[in-house]
Amino acid sequence: MRALKLRFPDRGQDMRSGGYAVLLLGILSLLGVLYQFKEAMDEVAYWDLRIAAMDRRVERKGGPIVLSGREGGHTKKEIQRANAILREIDLPWEALFDSLEYAAGHDVALLTFQPDAAGRKVLIGGEAKDLPALLDFIGALEREPVLKDAHLIKYEIKRDDSQRPLVFSITSSWIEAS
Repeated sequence: MRALKLRFPDRGQDMRSGGYAVLLLGILSLLGVLYQFKEAMDEVAYWDLRIAAMDRRVERKGGPIVLSGREGGHTKKEIQRANAILREIDLPWEALFDSLEYAAGHDVALLTFQPDAAGRKVLIGGEAKDLPALLDFIGALEREPVLKDAHLIKYEIKRDDSQRPLVFSITSSWIEAS
């Protein structure tokens, strides 16, 4: 048998440069991770300061501020406008749209939808292929659980269109979801 001669890297051999390359790569990776950690900690510190400043502002305000005279009247008007907007936001939008989409068939195109939050009414405008399609749509609105009292306000035939569709306006009330 022949003797097996193995040569292990020793001082002064080529592996020294490869080791330095791996060490340099490790150091660069460590520096990248430390930089990302510093950035994350700076962002946490920034948001902690913002939260603390907001907390101090809230504590300083104390009780409610009572306005008198012109400022009080202006503020009351702003509050009334804000409440009106909140009433519109709180409308049962999903249920209303679902009911309208379900009631409208292929022969009816909905063009306008104007809710009145204070009166709990909605004005619906659109076009129907013919009068039976319009009457079917009104009946379908009446059958919807969210809507009631659907009434045809007006309709007219578009004479300039060759298919002569009906342009209509319907009013209906909606029932509060309980």
